[in-house]
Amino acid sequence: MWTPTTRRQYSRDGLRYETDLTNAERALIEPLLPEPHARGRPRRWSTREILNGIFYVLRGGIAWRLPPSDLPPKSTVFRWFSQWWDAGLFETINHLLVMADRERVGREASPTAAVLDSQSVKTTESGGPRGYDAGKKVKGRKRQVLVDTDGRGLILELQ
Repeated sequence: MWTPTTRRQYSRDGLRYETDLTNAERALIEPLLPEPHARGRPRRWSTREILNGIFYVLRGGIAWRLPPSDLPPKSTVFRWFSQWWDAGLFETINHLLVMADRERVGREASPTAAVLDSQSVKTTESGGPRGYDAGKKVKGRKRQVLVDTDGRGLILELQ
Protein backbone atom coordinates (compact mmCIF):
# COMPACT_ATOMS: atom_id res chain seq x y z
CA MET A 1 0.00 0.00 0.00
CA TRP A 2 1.30 3.46 -0.89
CA THR A 3 1.94 5.72 2.07
CA PRO A 4 3.79 9.04 2.16
CA THR A 5 6.87 7.17 3.43
CA THR A 6 6.86 4.60 0.62
CA ARG A 7 6.17 7.29 -1.98
CA ARG A 8 9.31 9.15 -0.85
CA GLN A 9 11.30 5.93 -0.73
CA TYR A 10 10.42 4.92 -4.30
CA SER A 11 10.29 8.41 -5.80
CA ARG A 12 12.09 8.81 -9.11
CA ASP A 13 11.68 12.59 -9.30
CA GLY A 14 15.38 13.50 -9.21
CA LEU A 15 16.31 11.21 -12.11
CA ARG A 16 16.80 12.19 -15.74
CA TYR A 17 14.48 9.40 -16.93
CA GLU A 18 12.19 7.19 -14.87
CA THR A 19 14.13 4.16 -16.06
CA ASP A 20 17.47 5.43 -14.68
CA LEU A 21 19.05 3.58 -11.77
CA THR A 22 18.88 5.15 -8.33
CA ASN A 23 21.93 5.03 -6.07
CA ALA A 24 20.33 2.29 -3.96
CA GLU A 25 19.54 0.16 -7.04
CA ARG A 26 23.04 0.67 -8.34
CA ALA A 27 24.54 -0.41 -5.01
CA LEU A 28 22.58 -3.69 -5.17
CA ILE A 29 23.85 -4.77 -8.57
CA GLU A 30 27.30 -3.14 -8.63
CA PRO A 31 29.11 -6.20 -7.19
CA LEU A 32 27.72 -8.33 -10.05
CA LEU A 33 28.97 -6.10 -12.87
CA PRO A 34 32.27 -6.96 -14.55
CA GLU A 35 35.35 -4.96 -13.60
CA PRO A 36 37.16 -2.98 -16.31
CA HIS A 37 40.11 -4.77 -17.88
CA ALA A 38 43.50 -3.83 -16.50
CA ARG A 39 44.89 -3.31 -19.99
CA GLY A 40 43.49 -1.73 -23.08
CA ARG A 41 41.49 1.40 -23.71
CA PRO A 42 39.62 2.80 -20.70
CA ARG A 43 35.85 2.73 -20.83
CA ARG A 44 34.28 5.89 -22.18
CA TRP A 45 30.89 5.19 -20.57
CA SER A 46 30.25 4.02 -17.04
CA THR A 47 28.38 0.79 -16.47
CA ARG A 48 25.65 2.84 -14.79
CA GLU A 49 25.04 4.85 -17.97
CA ILE A 50 25.09 1.69 -20.08
CA LEU A 51 22.49 0.09 -17.79
CA ASN A 52 20.42 3.28 -17.97
CA GLY A 53 20.48 2.95 -21.77
CA ILE A 54 19.50 -0.73 -21.62
CA PHE A 55 16.63 -0.07 -19.20
CA TYR A 56 15.41 2.90 -21.28
CA VAL A 57 15.16 0.74 -24.40
CA LEU A 58 13.63 -2.30 -22.69
CA ARG A 59 11.13 -0.48 -20.48
CA GLY A 60 10.08 1.92 -23.23
CA GLY A 61 9.75 -0.86 -25.79
CA ILE A 62 11.62 1.22 -28.35
CA ALA A 63 14.04 0.09 -31.03
CA TRP A 64 17.72 -0.21 -30.12
CA ARG A 65 18.54 2.51 -32.66
CA LEU A 66 16.27 5.15 -31.03
CA PRO A 67 17.65 6.06 -27.57
CA PRO A 68 18.10 9.76 -26.77
CA SER A 69 21.45 11.37 -27.51
CA ASP A 70 22.31 11.92 -23.83
CA LEU A 71 22.57 8.15 -23.31
CA PRO A 72 25.53 6.10 -24.61
CA PRO A 73 25.53 5.31 -28.36
CA LYS A 74 23.17 2.58 -29.54
CA SER A 75 26.03 0.30 -30.62
CA THR A 76 27.66 0.53 -27.18
CA VAL A 77 24.41 -0.14 -25.33
CA PHE A 78 23.46 -3.08 -27.54
CA ARG A 79 26.97 -4.61 -27.43
CA TRP A 80 27.04 -4.58 -23.63
CA PHE A 81 23.46 -5.87 -23.43
CA SER A 82 24.32 -8.79 -25.73
CA GLN A 83 27.51 -9.58 -23.85
CA TRP A 84 25.81 -9.50 -20.45
CA TRP A 85 22.78 -11.46 -21.73
CA ASP A 86 25.02 -14.22 -23.10
CA ALA A 87 26.98 -14.31 -19.82
CA GLY A 88 23.74 -14.77 -17.83
CA LEU A 89 24.17 -11.53 -15.87
CA PHE A 90 20.49 -10.58 -16.00
CA GLU A 91 19.42 -14.04 -14.80
CA THR A 92 21.87 -13.74 -11.90
CA ILE A 93 20.57 -10.28 -10.98
CA ASN A 94 16.97 -11.52 -11.11
CA HIS A 95 17.79 -14.56 -8.97
CA LEU A 96 19.51 -12.50 -6.27
CA LEU A 97 16.76 -9.87 -6.23
CA VAL A 98 14.05 -12.53 -5.91
CA MET A 99 15.91 -14.16 -3.02
CA ALA A 100 16.41 -10.79 -1.28
CA ASP A 101 12.75 -9.84 -1.71
CA ARG A 102 11.55 -13.20 -0.38
CA GLU A 103 13.75 -12.79 2.70
CA ARG A 104 12.52 -9.21 3.13
CA VAL A 105 8.92 -10.41 3.53
CA GLY A 106 9.91 -13.23 5.92
CA ARG A 107 9.97 -16.18 3.52
CA GLU A 108 12.73 -18.67 2.76
CA ALA A 109 15.12 -17.44 0.07
CA SER A 110 14.39 -20.38 -2.24
CA PRO A 111 10.75 -21.13 -3.02
CA THR A 112 9.39 -24.61 -2.35
CA ALA A 113 6.51 -24.21 -4.80
CA ALA A 114 6.11 -22.44 -8.11
CA VAL A 115 3.47 -21.82 -10.75
CA LEU A 116 4.09 -22.53 -14.43
CA ASP A 117 2.10 -20.74 -17.12
CA SER A 118 2.43 -20.61 -20.89
CA GLN A 119 1.05 -18.48 -23.67
CA SER A 120 1.05 -19.05 -27.42
CA VAL A 121 1.29 -15.96 -29.59
CA LYS A 122 0.61 -15.86 -33.32
CA THR A 123 3.54 -14.64 -35.43
CA THR A 124 4.46 -14.43 -39.08
CA GLU A 125 7.49 -16.09 -40.60
CA SER A 126 9.18 -12.72 -41.00
CA GLY A 127 9.05 -12.33 -37.20
CA GLY A 128 11.70 -14.99 -36.68
CA PRO A 129 11.46 -18.67 -35.80
CA ARG A 130 8.06 -20.05 -35.01
CA GLY A 131 6.55 -23.34 -34.06
CA TYR A 132 3.13 -24.91 -33.71
CA ASP A 133 1.17 -25.37 -30.50
CA ALA A 134 -1.05 -28.37 -31.30
CA GLY A 135 -3.09 -27.99 -28.12
CA LYS A 136 -4.20 -24.47 -29.03
CA LYS A 137 -3.81 -24.86 -32.80
CA VAL A 138 -1.66 -21.74 -33.05
CA LYS A 139 1.34 -21.13 -35.31
CA GLY A 140 3.78 -18.83 -33.60
CA ARG A 141 5.87 -18.55 -30.48
CA LYS A 142 5.28 -20.00 -27.07
CA ARG A 143 6.21 -18.15 -23.88
CA GLN A 144 6.56 -19.94 -20.59
CA VAL A 145 7.02 -18.34 -17.21
CA LEU A 146 7.74 -19.82 -13.80
CA VAL A 147 6.82 -17.67 -10.78
CA ASP A 148 6.78 -18.30 -7.06
CA THR A 149 3.48 -18.30 -5.18
CA ASP A 150 3.72 -14.52 -4.63
CA GLY A 151 4.21 -13.82 -8.34
CA ARG A 152 7.95 -13.12 -8.44
CA GLY A 153 9.42 -14.15 -11.78
CA LEU A 154 11.80 -17.07 -11.47
CA ILE A 155 12.32 -18.13 -15.10
CA LEU A 156 11.07 -16.73 -18.40
CA GLU A 157 11.48 -18.97 -21.42
CA LEU A 158 10.78 -17.91 -25.00
CA GLN A 159 10.50 -20.61 -27.65
